Amino acid sequence: MIKEITMVKKIGIRELIEFTLKSGDLTPTRTSNNTAMLGARIHRKLQKQAGPDYQKEIHLKYQTKLDHVDYQIEGRADGVIIDPDTHAVMVDEIKTSEPAFAELTNDALTRYWGQAKFYAWLLAEQQDVSEVTVQLTYFQTTTEIITRKQEVWQRPQLKEFVDQVLQEFEFWLHLRSSWDKQRNDAAEKLTFPYPKFRASQHQFAGVVYKTIAAHKILLAEAPTGTGKTIATLFPAVKSLASGLGQRIFYLTAKNSTRQVAEKTVAALNDHGAKLKCVTITAKDKICFQTAADCPPGNCPYTDGYYNRNKDALKDLFAHEDIWDRATIERYAKKHTICPFEFSLDASLLADVVIGDYNYLFDPRVYLQRFFADPEPGNIFLIDEAHNLVSRGRDMYSSQLNEDLLKPLLKAIRGHRSTAVQKLRHGLKPLQTAFKSLDDLFDADDVPVVLAEPDEDWLDNLYQALDLLTKWLQDFQQSEFLESVLDVFFALNAFLKIFDFYGPNYQTIVTKKPTRQLTLQCLDPSEYLQDSLHKGDASILFSATLTPLTYYQETLTAKDPDSLVYRIQSPFPLAHQLLVCTNYIQTTYRQRAANLPNIVAALGSLAQGKIGNYLVFLPSYGFLDQVLTAFRATFPEIKTTEQISGATEAERRAFLAQFTSDPNETLVGFAVLGGAYSEGIDLQGNRLIGVAIVSVGLPGLSLENNLLKDYYQVKNQQGYAYAYQLPGFNNVLQASGRVIRGEQDRGVILLIDQRFASSRYRQLFPPHWQNFRLADGPASLDRLIDSFWEEKSDRKLQVQVSQRRRRQLAERFQ
Repeated sequence: MIKEITMVKKIGIRELIEFTLKSGDLTPTRTSNNTAMLGARIHRKLQKQAGPDYQKEIHLKYQTKLDHVDYQIEGRADGVIIDPDTHAVMVDEIKTSEPAFAELTNDALTRYWGQAKFYAWLLAEQQDVSEVTVQLTYFQTTTEIITRKQEVWQRPQLKEFVDQVLQEFEFWLHLRSSWDKQRNDAAEKLTFPYPKFRASQHQFAGVVYKTIAAHKILLAEAPTGTGKTIATLFPAVKSLASGLGQRIFYLTAKNSTRQVAEKTVAALNDHGAKLKCVTITAKDKICFQTAADCPPGNCPYTDGYYNRNKDALKDLFAHEDIWDRATIERYAKKHTICPFEFSLDASLLADVVIGDYNYLFDPRVYLQRFFADPEPGNIFLIDEAHNLVSRGRDMYSSQLNEDLLKPLLKAIRGHRSTAVQKLRHGLKPLQTAFKSLDDLFDADDVPVVLAEPDEDWLDNLYQALDLLTKWLQDFQQSEFLESVLDVFFALNAFLKIFDFYGPNYQTIVTKKPTRQLTLQCLDPSEYLQDSLHKGDASILFSATLTPLTYYQETLTAKDPDSLVYRIQSPFPLAHQLLVCTNYIQTTYRQRAANLPNIVAALGSLAQGKIGNYLVFLPSYGFLDQVLTAFRATFPEIKTTEQISGATEAERRAFLAQFTSDPNETLVGFAVLGGAYSEGIDLQGNRLIGVAIVSVGLPGLSLENNLLKDYYQVKNQQGYAYAYQLPGFNNVLQASGRVIRGEQDRGVILLIDQRFASSRYRQLFPPHWQNFRLADGPASLDRLIDSFWEEKSDRKLQVQVSQRRRRQLAERFQ
């Protein structure tokens, strides 16, 4: 049964006032749980003191049509007093903040009074009175001084104010609704933007559409080259025309896939679609200013932001459809506004929002404007979803390190002011907590694993948070404010993650090099599932979701609404030669003895045909070892290598070496699971072969062993879930760099005897079922020779290869 989007939309009065009346500067809102709880406590205290006639938390609502759509506008007045004799009405709006009342900005006062006046009009209508007394009660948290101001408003004046607010809001509603009609009309007529669907692509698109219509979760494995981006975006756009959704979120793990999504939306628009598409770029990457040239409160792009952002939005909406990073930056500079905040504001007007996973899944940074109280109509397209397993664990894990305190303690050394004395008092519970960790260690200081943090330790953290909260209220002008805020928010973020703590967590305590406590999330699947349910439908897709049952469990907690689907490779199997060297072992203990055979096998691959090749190895150390031996054995073959910690420019330069139709062979050496093993697209004959050395197992670590133990208890698949399957996913991703199009041909060389075992062969996807075993060097040469069908040139190359193998064998004797 298709779930319909509700016909009556709701909006909160506070949200309405914030949107229509906000002006002035964009100020950082570093909020915390404690700040919110403090405000709630103050509200309750003031309400209790207001007397017996004071009615608190009065729910008020008003239904009207805005832009031909039914809206329910609602909110809660902090307090209402109705005189039983005169029926005079007073509405009280309570606000709490740190500045003195005289220091409040005009923007803040306009919004505070505006919210109260909206409640006053609703009460005037409800009680049928001619005037309402509006009271603003302001509590300054740093001094606990209470300021009360009153204004008397006539009912017609209140009505005029409300009409102005709704008129401003309706402008933006009409802008959006008129565009929605154009978008939906265009989507209904939209046809596939390419001459034809690839094999299986049409069926995949159909499955995506049916998943959206049924409001389900789909996990789809579609081999590299299937055209997953268009096969998911096209049916999602078509679903908008049918009223099955309102906004598409295309979420990825990498910039490269975001750019592919942007180009695909642009291609749809070129073919007749009408889509407004925004890409959200991380704040630290898109910010125009640096900390050095933009001291707090003195930034031209944030000062007066709300006086200019609406004009900028109107300008952007009227003249552009694809709001990528360059476009956002151009319009932000034109209107002198913060580009990051501008992209967030623009997202409210967008049909497609492209961004990182964390904007939906991370509990600390998700887009609250969409997902704090999600409205119906969200469609999630999750690209390269295999990455979400480890990313999810990271999002729900947290560390607290003693090094956090060192800069602040150094800065206040020698200071004896009242502020510093109270700051030392506030930091003391945190220092005590760290020192108490020493009691857990023996003489060897090996990391300690606990089922959960010690309660006394946590009590110290909460005490420190309370004391630092009070300090921040009292010493806003302190020279140490920013440093204290860094500690405060790190502590608050840590405790926020602790709110999720359960049997799916372990606590790791380390002493060296510094004391640290880690809340290690082993299984975030239930939290990821909750996030997916903030949308009406979710499509999670990747070239590598093998086995699908593993991803169904780790990403959706086996959600009963989740479906699985696998697409067959659209390319002829004869275009790919998949060879497993059944005579080479690459386990750590066997690597040295097998190095001659590894290098010889790579030589056979590279000498099979002039072209570009990539070799993936499990570590930088082993990469250096193999590359050195390869260069010594095959000096005539050009090589290049991945640099650890390479910049974006260096990565582009590495890939630029892989040119089309090369006149000499190039062999690139890279790390398996690194920047070049997924997300790169060397089309055509820019890459004709890949060698993968080892089965890609993650390194042995305490964290991975904890993961193994957890899943061994949960489903008896501990080793597979912690080591084998994540490693094999890296292998599948690396192998997918070769065949990218219908005309591509290439060789995939799996250099590890373990690939031939049943434990791994059962994981092979359908397009790997024609794999070949090479029982020795001669067998490998014959398979490569036969695939390229260049026998006349091959004879000399085989002789050279055999000579090199002999030389290499002699070198290692």
